[in-house]
Amino acid sequence: MRYVFLGAPGAGKGTQAAIFSKQYKIPHIATGDLLREAICEKKLIGLSAKSYIDAGKLVPDKVIIDLMKDRLSELDAHLGYILDGFPRTLAQGEALAKVIDQGKQKIDRVIYFVLDESVLLERIIGRRSCPSCQSVYHLLYNRPERDGVCKCGVVLVQRKDDRPETVKARLKIYHSDTIPLVNYYKKRGLLVEIKADVPLEEVSNAIDAVFLECAA
Repeated sequence: MRYVFLGAPGAGKGTQAAIFSKQYKIPHIATGDLLREAICEKKLIGLSAKSYIDAGKLVPDKVIIDLMKDRLSELDAHLGYILDGFPRTLAQGEALAKVIDQGKQKIDRVIYFVLDESVLLERIIGRRSCPSCQSVYHLLYNRPERDGVCKCGVVLVQRKDDRPETVKARLKIYHSDTIPLVNYYKKRGLLVEIKADVPLEEVSNAIDAVFLECAA
């Protein structure tokens, strides 16, 4: 089982990937998590990426591709995975295709999360994160028990890439760089569009139907 969850920042890819990773016991591989880990550990690749992330820009394809190649070579990814945030550009999609072909594997489906930009902005700008345990909350949809404080007791913060000016820059880049990738997968018959502006359970049911169809 190999799936790509594709969509703009804040579309709900990470939430749904976590659900299906647990359900089907395959790793949820998120570019953002890998990059944050590399930055926290002060790895060269992390330091290289940090300036782009802080400016709301996409990290260069070569950096992301090298990072993902290493991750996909790990043992737990051999039987399947859900990719979240990769590929994000046409060049990354073509690089993934080469990796898949070399391993004589295939991508089952690319699930494309579709929703209005106004909803995306509300979702992202309202997010608050814990700098300690990495838990994520939302001012409207997933409030912490204590205002502004994580369950682990650490004060929540708004990440730089969740601030309004950064979000708008990220969405502009998304539309210019990622839409060609959508068309790339559509031409190959791999793309399935999912409405992501409905309740979480409805989104999960739609994705589950795709998984079951592929497994049949």
